Amino acid sequence: MADLNIPNLNIKPDKYIFKKKLNLRRKSKRRLFTESFFLFIFSALLVYLNYLIPNKNLLLQNLPSTFNKSFLLLIELFSYFYEILLVIFIFVSSFIALILMIGSFNRLFKVSKRKSKQIVYK
Repeated sequence: MADLNIPNLNIKPDKYIFKKKLNLRRKSKRRLFTESFFLFIFSALLVYLNYLIPNKNLLLQNLPSTFNKSFLLLIELFSYFYEILLVIFIFVSSFIALILMIGSFNRLFKVSKRKSKQIVYK
């Protein structure tokens, strides 16, 4: 009887597992003010950094040609990558073919050198 597990009916179902872990309190006005102040400072810093960049108009005008050049370079990179893979395949396949030829010549040599056993009947 000691091994009998009786279910506890007072346990609430786990329908809302994370409900108690949520922070439902509102932020204070002071905290909201400090957060908005930091957001304003960060946005002002970003605007200032954009102001410091020289030749913004020229950079924006050259953007399509820059994308075109980078796309062409990417295609060229993949074509070279294909050639590199072909060269690696050539070396690996030549090495494997050499090993297979050496193995076949070794086997032919061993077969030709083997002395056949002569069965002596008495």
